[in-house]
Amino acid sequence: MDNNVGVSLLVENVQELASKNSKEIPHRYIRSALIPADEVSVNDSWQIPVIDMSKVNSHEYQTEMSKLHQACKDWGFFQLTNHGATTAIENMNAATHEFFKLPLEEKMVYSQQPGSFEGYGQASFNLEDQKLDWNDRLFIYTIPASARKMRFWPTNPTSFRSSLEEYSRELQKICIRLLELMAVNLGVESKEFVSMCQECTQSIRIACYPPCSQPDKVLGITPHSDPVLLTLLVQVNEVEGLQIRKNGKWVPVKPLPGAIIVNTGDAMEVMTKLVFHIGLKNVQELASKNLKEIPHRFIRSEIRTDDVSVNESSQIPVIDMCKLVAGNAEYETEMSKLHQACKD
Repeated sequence: MDNNVGVSLLVENVQELASKNSKEIPHRYIRSALIPADEVSVNDSWQIPVIDMSKVNSHEYQTEMSKLHQACKDWGFFQLTNHGATTAIENMNAATHEFFKLPLEEKMVYSQQPGSFEGYGQASFNLEDQKLDWNDRLFIYTIPASARKMRFWPTNPTSFRSSLEEYSRELQKICIRLLELMAVNLGVESKEFVSMCQECTQSIRIACYPPCSQPDKVLGITPHSDPVLLTLLVQVNEVEGLQIRKNGKWVPVKPLPGAIIVNTGDAMEVMTKLVFHIGLKNVQELASKNLKEIPHRFIRSEIRTDDVSVNESSQIPVIDMCKLVAGNAEYETEMSKLHQACKD
């Protein structure tokens, strides 16, 4: 085992602070600029979309794919049900619960090293004036295997490592499947899209948010956006802690039992813009070559030529603005044409 393992935590442990039930909270955890109450949505019907993975593999494919596209476009968040990872999630939740119940000195065996976020501790830069989140966490790199530092993988409880391995593997499967579906919605070859993500790393952040004696003065986690492709959030309970910024309001998320909350991150936004840019460039290059055969990724099987009208007299109406503003005898006629154009 590495000789540096087990150094003291750089900041106070939140679980230890919470266990004292003190009315005094260390100043580094107190936030002067909390979210105003009037910025939190009270509309219970305003919730992030729910995507049922089982429907993607059924006759309801088109409907669910449309819902997925709108969820990514309008929210950047959705809850995923029937994902097939229930057992792995339950095992990981149980192992996580046991880990955070351990005495502090046992958890400190996996504590972060100076200058690193990996391991057990806080997201701290070790700056005296840095405000801290009201949580303790265990941060671990899981994929690729070469990035793993096993000294940060707890051996107590004994099931932790095997549970984490299974959990990591199942989440990777879900991510790949979601990327494939998103590629279809973007109109690009799914294999090409997924291959662009093959070199991505997977990290897992396991956080514990203990009760606070003055919850109105602290934040469980600082408002942020994730700089990744996808974030898969799994809660061990149905406590409504997550809030999402939407149209100037913070929307509390009501987690569904067993669901995974999916967030499309900043890297996904960049990726989709890159895909569209490359696609446009490729089309221009192909057109300039005057090819007789079109690459398969541009061929659309759903196009039907019999749906295209060949009646040249069937055209959208033409409205003459001069006749509308002239105020002469042609005004009424042109207004009638405008009304029919908007109606028909």
